[in-house]
Amino acid sequence: MNVVFIVPTGIGAEIGGHAGDATPYAKMVASICNRLFIHPNVVNASDLNEMTANMLYVEGSILDRFLEGQIGLEEVHMNKVLVAVNAPVTNDTVNAVSGARAVMGAQIEIMQLEKPLRMVAKLKDDRATGDIHNLEELIEQVSKYDFDVLVVNTPIETDDAQVKNYLMSEGGVNVWGGVEAKLSKLASEKLNKPVIHAPVENSEVFKTFNEIVDPRKAAELVSICYLHCCLKGAHVAPKISMSDRAYWNTDIDFLISPSNIVGRPHLACLNNGIPIIYVKENVTTINQDTPENCIVVNNYMEACGVISARKAGISLCSIKRPLDKTKVTPQ
Repeated sequence: MNVVFIVPTGIGAEIGGHAGDATPYAKMVASICNRLFIHPNVVNASDLNEMTANMLYVEGSILDRFLEGQIGLEEVHMNKVLVAVNAPVTNDTVNAVSGARAVMGAQIEIMQLEKPLRMVAKLKDDRATGDIHNLEELIEQVSKYDFDVLVVNTPIETDDAQVKNYLMSEGGVNVWGGVEAKLSKLASEKLNKPVIHAPVENSEVFKTFNEIVDPRKAAELVSICYLHCCLKGAHVAPKISMSDRAYWNTDIDFLISPSNIVGRPHLACLNNGIPIIYVKENVTTINQDTPENCIVVNNYMEACGVISARKAGISLCSIKRPLDKTKVTPQ
């Protein structure tokens, strides 16, 4: 049983819209799967990443291409990871990479960018977005290196008032998530390799903020370099592959998604006959109509029930009450 589990970033998802807070739900689903395909936003929690061994950590646009049938994904034992940073390289970054090498056994190289990458986070219509400057220069420089996965560890410029408001509120839209997703998507498409972003915190709010926050955001407040989650995922992220050894979209049994969203992965599943499970309790700032012929459940525990029924060879209609009478087709 192979399942794709997504929680798009920057749209205020009640579950998974903050700092790795979809992880317990993903772990629950993973426990009944052979492989659970996730994207970084599901488990990334700054210096924390509790992904399980049977989770495949796939950058969002690569996951879209996979579901569309354009590419396959092949498991790896270890990747060569390149960490791109603006000058100067900080001690926190060096220690984070050294720690990953010593503890995970990861193969990581740090590269200082010749031209600083500039990322500016914005909120627009209750969604996180932003602008990226000097991306082409980054692509040109990293293309000279031998690597499998790129982790970009650079600052994000934010409005401090928006950051403080987000930290002090329950829920809300993660201010910097949208521009991170934008960078990862654009760079991954250009390099045809996974690209993940980890922010270097430069907001004045984080330098002085010392309050108890919503538990879903707490990982942000206890982290130092915000990099370890990406290094753990990058270490074993599957590679793009066209081989018979790879997983293809025909190997996927379900897509699990927050409610009322229809994006590129959903359309790919609808076009390729992959059932979609929509979870009503995971609301976002998006309010689109649920497509017909999708499975709608109240929560992730019910989603697990749907998957378990499929594994057991049980049709959903046979375990609903009252049970419909068997229809007889006239001759």
